Amino acid sequence: MYSYIKGVVTIIEVNYIVIENNKIGYLIYVSNPYSYKLGEETTIYLYQQIREDENTLYGFKTLEDKNLFLKLISVKGLGCKMALPMLTGDNMDSIYEAIETGNVNYLKKFPKIGDKVARQIILDLKGKLAVTISSDKKDFTELTETLKSLGYKPADIKKILPNINSDEKLENQVKEALKLLLR
Repeated sequence: MYSYIKGVVTIIEVNYIVIENNKIGYLIYVSNPYSYKLGEETTIYLYQQIREDENTLYGFKTLEDKNLFLKLISVKGLGCKMALPMLTGDNMDSIYEAIETGNVNYLKKFPKIGDKVARQIILDLKGKLAVTISSDKKDFTELTETLKSLGYKPADIKKILPNINSDEKLENQVKEALKLLLR
């Protein structure tokens, strides 16, 4: 099992890149091959899928991306080739939020993700991704749940969160949030 590979990007194709390390070229499927540059030395975190008829490497720029990918492929009906395009771009926070808020429509925007698979992703991962989110991000889970229970929409709550002090106690956060929501 591979953890990561450090080498030079020698080929960039539509859905994969080739990394040369010790004169061996490793074909690695990545979510956005064009975010890499030819001739650039890079480190890619790997997931190796071994099946009866194939041995495939999937690569990620960060460990956080790899961990989300591993969570996604643990969902019934969601394989590697369906999960990889979900990691294209900088939409990690949006994926976390969609899963936590049950936003099926957001998840359905990804290729090959239908209503059934989107609902399964939410069912299997809701509440389990908090450990994957990096610790430098503000955690307003309790505040969000409190405001939802008071009848506020997730979209309205999301708009006011940047204006809330994350170091305050929940009680003070709720008071501040209500002031902002009532404006």
